Amino acid sequence: MPNRASGAHTSGATQSVWFPTADALPSFSPLKKPLSADVVIVGAGIAGLTTAYLLGKEGKKVVVLEDGEIASGESGRTTAHLSNALDEGYSTLENLFGQEGARLAAESHGAAIDEIERIALTEKIACDFSRLDGYLFLPANGKPGELAEEIKAAHRAGLKKVEQLADAGVKGFKTGECLRFPNQGQFHILKYLHGLAEAITAQGGQIFTHTHVDTVEGGAQARVVTAQGIEVTAQAIVIATNTPFNDRVVMHTKQAPYRTYALAARVPKGSIAKALYWDTADPYHYIRLQEAPEVDYDLLIVGGEDHKTGQEENPAERLRCLEEWTREHFPQMTDIEYQWSGQVMEPVDGLGFAGRNPLDNDNVYLITGDSGHGMTHSTLGAMLVRDLIIGRSNPWEKLYHPGRVTLKPESIKEFVRENVNVATEYTELVTGGDVANAEDIPAGSGAVLRRGITKVAVYKASNGKVHECSAICPHLGCVVHWNGLEKSWDCPCHGSRFDAYGKLLMGPANTGLAPAE
Repeated sequence: MPNRASGAHTSGATQSVWFPTADALPSFSPLKKPLSADVVIVGAGIAGLTTAYLLGKEGKKVVVLEDGEIASGESGRTTAHLSNALDEGYSTLENLFGQEGARLAAESHGAAIDEIERIALTEKIACDFSRLDGYLFLPANGKPGELAEEIKAAHRAGLKKVEQLADAGVKGFKTGECLRFPNQGQFHILKYLHGLAEAITAQGGQIFTHTHVDTVEGGAQARVVTAQGIEVTAQAIVIATNTPFNDRVVMHTKQAPYRTYALAARVPKGSIAKALYWDTADPYHYIRLQEAPEVDYDLLIVGGEDHKTGQEENPAERLRCLEEWTREHFPQMTDIEYQWSGQVMEPVDGLGFAGRNPLDNDNVYLITGDSGHGMTHSTLGAMLVRDLIIGRSNPWEKLYHPGRVTLKPESIKEFVRENVNVATEYTELVTGGDVANAEDIPAGSGAVLRRGITKVAVYKASNGKVHECSAICPHLGCVVHWNGLEKSWDCPCHGSRFDAYGKLLMGPANTGLAPAE
């Protein structure tokens, strides 16, 4: 496989399938002087770039500020499914949001696939976009009644063409009883973002990378201020950073961070039918094929094995389990080319958030809570935020409003469960360390040590040199945990992540780990 952009840095040490299979993304300079714009967008993943593109089409002057490079967050670590077969299931969504809410959820995610296709065609973006079927199948211990209930709910949500089959009847994979969701999609995320970035700049939009935003202020004098003290004023601000860093508490009680794992393995060309596949296991598995015309094999992409961020002692074991599951279900698989993990935000009521920030309702907007559907949720979120900014009504506004409260037993129970889980993590402030001293840490690894009344995150490099920083997350004070797979410090409370040396990788924290005292 050609190694085109393997040097790209994302939010972890592992390498996803996307960078080595695409040309290098365009590079941009840091912001060096004050600016004014109609809209300033923080984040240059799919949510931020789609928002910038759509607003540019409306004649708005847009500025995009990105802490790293384009797609250096979670957009570069997706599996790039485009689906309106939502993870929560339509029977659950109908119970939580009513039949009309479930219909709008199906409509909006379907519209997002259409919008990606339209943008790719309009801008002539060669991003391997294709339409294909998706199949929801049962795991070994699954109950057929699950599918019978789900197809009825899907039909009530407007997905009338979903059908139940005894087997998908496709080449290379025996699903058993399943539901077929027609007209799904897939694409190459980095090729798409490359094209979006070029289209934004052609519109006159400006993109600045390696520009960290410290301060966000809404209101009549809306502005963002960078770490270098440079100000951008605007009529509206959009926070498109996977999880919002400008809101310290409220949004982070409504959603929880999870790590998810993926691999891309060689399979003989044509040995597996090109489609999307998902099972109903918990955590579930998700599968797709990435064709590779320049070589004599295709890449089978499989994901799953999710767990709460910072709450797994051995993440590499999750990849081992994923490989074992894949080899069992796809014996034609040979070598694994890429293995990686990513982070998804799971809302307590199953649907993401897009719209006005509940703490700054005038002109600050959020796109977050992807719930495993980051590509479509980011796109529909961009479409919704565009409409709100230009004053156009949008039927999805209430459904995805970040300030919503879903008072149903299922969502209340999930809210309590996730927040009790967070509260439990604070007990680590008074426990001992992972090891007694730095000598006990293997080279190339990290561990938390107790030092007096606080805790220290200690990383021992491969050359034996020891690096120390505070183990207390600057967001809300949880003790971080070492992630040996991604060589990072992960917060088990709200999902902030830092590299081995304490540098911020992703929020909601907005600074790195402090120096060790």
